[in-house]
Amino acid sequence: MSASAARVPRIAVVGSLNMDLVLQVQHAPGPGETVLADALHLVPGGKGGNQAVACARQGARVALFGRVGDDGYGHTLRAGLDADGIDHGGVQTDTETTTGVAAITVEASGQNRIVVVPGANGRFVLDAAALGTALQGAGGLVLQFETPLPQVLAAAEMAHAAGCPVVLNPSPIQPLPEALWPLVHTLVVNELEATALAGQNVTTPVEAAKAAQALRAKGPAQVVVTLGAAGAVAADAAGSRHHPGRVVRAVDTTAAGDTFLGALAVALARGEPLDAGVRDGIRAAALCVTQPGAQPSIPTRAAVAHSPLPPDWIAL
Repeated sequence: MSASAARVPRIAVVGSLNMDLVLQVQHAPGPGETVLADALHLVPGGKGGNQAVACARQGARVALFGRVGDDGYGHTLRAGLDADGIDHGGVQTDTETTTGVAAITVEASGQNRIVVVPGANGRFVLDAAALGTALQGAGGLVLQFETPLPQVLAAAEMAHAAGCPVVLNPSPIQPLPEALWPLVHTLVVNELEATALAGQNVTTPVEAAKAAQALRAKGPAQVVVTLGAAGAVAADAAGSRHHPGRVVRAVDTTAAGDTFLGALAVALARGEPLDAGVRDGIRAAALCVTQPGAQPSIPTRAAVAHSPLPPDWIAL
């Protein structure tokens, strides 16, 4: 690969696109409780869209594959992808259902709660020919679980056959088909996802390291467990390392995980070591949570490069 190609990696993303209806509240309502919202914002989102934007803003050339409705939300989402230079020729238009929508309450503390109506995302069907073209020479294929699982598996199989590393964020969490595990190069999970997939409690870096190595045994070459404000644990054949987080004032944690994944995926596509990618992810996510909204809060590569470095990693 030439030096110029290494600087501008190509990444394909298969995933969801949603319009986020973000409600800012002092606290989320409990059962039977009604609360007044401070504001309502309509913001482009969806894990696939967020991850594509995160990769693009970290300097990658991105091709996104997904599905939206033939409606105002779908048109707005496409316009947003255009603004970030993302190739959305692989985003299908569904004339029989609506664009996906996510209702998100964001508390004053920054904590969020999300309910997703899949809409067109649930009817996504992989265009194998188009994805095959995008995978040629790509530095990575990014996947998550907001589109039908059979389509995710088919995309992973194509990437594996093409020699393109698969980066998987299994969210919303569900059991992975046995055939998917060996196709994944880098698995990125949070504490809850790691707990569910590894079958062991994950609340501390030491527990995260044990879970990560258990997940590696299922097939992935490397596993990253994100721990929110506590940073992340990276695990590969060399062992496990805890990367502490950066202390920031969180305004909205929506898209923090997608931002982390995008920065990590681009670093790996450039050929950087896993630990360097995790540090980039922590810096990007720390910037993300200081701003409201999903895609508007995702930082650029320049912003991440000028942000403070997190503390050095600790071997576990």
